[in-house]
Amino acid sequence: MKSVYGRVVGWFERIPGDLIALLARICVGTVFLRSGLLKLEGWESGTTLSLFETEYVLPFMSPTVAMYLATGAELALPILLFAGLFTRFAALALLIMTLVIQIFVYPNAFDTHGVWAVAFLFLMKYGAGRLSLDYLLLGDRLPAARTPAPAQA
Repeated sequence: MKSVYGRVVGWFERIPGDLIALLARICVGTVFLRSGLLKLEGWESGTTLSLFETEYVLPFMSPTVAMYLATGAELALPILLFAGLFTRFAALALLIMTLVIQIFVYPNAFDTHGVWAVAFLFLMKYGAGRLSLDYLLLGDRLPAARTPAPAQA
C-alpha cells in the first residue's frame, strides 16, 4: 500500500510549479479584471458609484474614493498578474482587497474569497514561475522541487 501511495505522490510532485503559478495568475486575475471592466461599463451611467454608495459600502472611505481605487486596482493589478510582473506585490494588493471585500462587503462569501486568498498566498510565497516577466527580468523563480524519497516496497 505504501508503495502505491508513494508512486502516486511522486506523480503529483511532478506537476510543474510553473504551470500552477501560471494558472493561479490567469484564473484569479480574470475574476478581478472582469469585475473592473464591469465597473468601467457603469461609470458614465452612475451605476458604479451607486453600487459603492449602497452595496460596496466601506466604513473608512468615501464611496467615490473607493470606486476609483477599486476600479483602478481591478484593471491594473490583473494585467501585472497576467504578465507575471511584480507578481508577489500585485498578489499582496489583491489579497488585501479580497480581505476588505470579505470583511466589509460580502462576509458570507468565505468560500469564494478563500479560494482567491489561497491563489494569492501561493503567488506571494512562490512567485510567478518561469513563464513570467519576473523570471525573465528579475530572475525570480520557484524553489527547486524536492527530490522524492525512494518508495519502499
